[in-house]
Amino acid sequence: MKTPVSGFYRNPVKFRMPTAENLVPIRLDIEIEGQRYKDAFTWNPSDPDSEIVVFAKRTVKDLKLPPAFVTQIAQSIQSQLAEFRSYEGQDMYAGEKIVPIKLDLRVNHTLVKDHFLWDLNNFESDPEEFARIFCKDMGIEDPEVGPAIAFAIREQLYEIAIQSVVSARESRMSKKGRRGTEYTPVSKGGAVAVDLVKLFGPKSTVVRKRKEWDVYEPIVDLLSNEEVDALEAKEERNFR
Repeated sequence: MKTPVSGFYRNPVKFRMPTAENLVPIRLDIEIEGQRYKDAFTWNPSDPDSEIVVFAKRTVKDLKLPPAFVTQIAQSIQSQLAEFRSYEGQDMYAGEKIVPIKLDLRVNHTLVKDHFLWDLNNFESDPEEFARIFCKDMGIEDPEVGPAIAFAIREQLYEIAIQSVVSARESRMSKKGRRGTEYTPVSKGGAVAVDLVKLFGPKSTVVRKRKEWDVYEPIVDLLSNEEVDALEAKEERNFR
């Protein structure tokens, strides 16, 4: 498949997640009175805000957290939703754009590393379905791994979508009428969004070369209890 250079940055669309479901990735990391609560999940921005407090209260009750967590959880979710909604209605560039997604995460005893390409212009893409197939193909049995993979993908796509809004805004402000401003945003997940032309060259294809197979080969490791304890201790020290 040849890459048409002129296809990039041509048609703006209104901001949304470049996936079938317009879900916001929410990440919480709160510590109160010596207790720490960490979680990552998606939220439908169309849901009424009253659901946020209900969720916070239910979470605190189920996990037996101090009552002060209710306010902190609710405020953090509201803040992240407000940021997402601040981009709604704004133009973001859509066109032939392939971005690399990087997975480097640990869920319980399972360590997952992978690097693959994602079509940013496919608004029917489904990170959750991708994660389910990935786990099935790799023989991953922990049910918590799939949602974590899907979240990591959504988080990176969200960062790239925000940069697409910024790029569209800069293009409108440009007096020279450029098609768009080049950018290489780094997502929270560590992936860098690049144009397909930059990634493969103007005369290339998206077919992987044999020498690149090892680079894109997924890695799944099962860690021992000792290895998990060491990693968690290191993460706790970094948090402090």
